[in-house]
Amino acid sequence: MIGLLGKKVGMTQIFNQRGHRMPVTVLEVGPCAILQVKKKETDGYQAVQLGFDQKKESRANRAELGHFKKGNAKPVRFIREIRTENIEGLEAGKELHVNNFSAGDVVDVIGTSIGKGFQGVVKRHHFKGGGAGHGSMFGRVAGSIGASSFPSRVVKGMRMPGQMGNMRATVQNLIVEKIDIEHHLMAVRGAVPGSENGYVIVREAIKKKRPRKWKFPGEPMDEVKMPEKKIPMTKAKKTAEAAKKKPAAAGAQPAEKK
Repeated sequence: MIGLLGKKVGMTQIFNQRGHRMPVTVLEVGPCAILQVKKKETDGYQAVQLGFDQKKESRANRAELGHFKKGNAKPVRFIREIRTENIEGLEAGKELHVNNFSAGDVVDVIGTSIGKGFQGVVKRHHFKGGGAGHGSMFGRVAGSIGASSFPSRVVKGMRMPGQMGNMRATVQNLIVEKIDIEHHLMAVRGAVPGSENGYVIVREAIKKKRPRKWKFPGEPMDEVKMPEKKIPMTKAKKTAEAAKKKPAAAGAQPAEKK
C-alpha cells in the first residue's frame, strides 16, 4: 500500500468528457519527506514515516530536532506512518510527490471531521423527537435510557447527547479526477472530511489494492483507464435495431412510375 500526506484546499466543480458536472475536492498532496523507514527486523513491522508542511526550527523542541536531523529532513508539522509491503528505494532524506497517484486511481482519504461541539440526540443521532401537540412535554429529549429492574444500569453504547465531530473519519473509494504535478495538487470526486487547511492522509483504496511501487520525482505516472459507463440493455437493443434498419432504408430504390 502507498500513501501520502497533504491538506484540504477546498471544493469546486469540474466537467468530465461527457459534459457532466462533478463536485471535487482539491487536495495539496506532498512533497512528503521520508523521516524514517521501519523494518520488520528492527521494529517488528514495515512502514514508512512521512512528514509534511515545513515549519521553523524555533517551533520544534530538541527531541524533534534530533529526529529530523537523523532523517536528513527539515522540521515539519504533520507526521504520520504508512504501512507498506514494498520499501524498495525508500531512504530517509528523500521526498515523495503526488506523481505516486494518477487520474483514475481509487483512494481512501483520512481526516479529522469538523467539530460541532456538544449536541443533543436529534442532531447527533437523528432522533425524531416527540409529538408537538398541546400539553406535550416530550420535545427533543432522548427518552428512557434503560430499565430499573434489569439490568439496572445503562447499557454500553447507548446513544445520548455528547461531543459531536472532531474525530478521525475515513471516506473510502474516491476517484482521482485530475493531478497537477507542478503545483502538488490532486482533485478527487466527492467530499473529504475536515475543514479547509485540515491535514489528510491519502492512501490507495484498501478494498481495491493492486501491485505497485513507490515513485520518486521525475518518474512517469501510471496510466489508469477510467471505468466506462455501462449502457442499459434496453437502450443497447434499441441502438442495435436502429443501426440494422438504416442500411436497408438506404439501399431501397424508389418504384418506377408507369
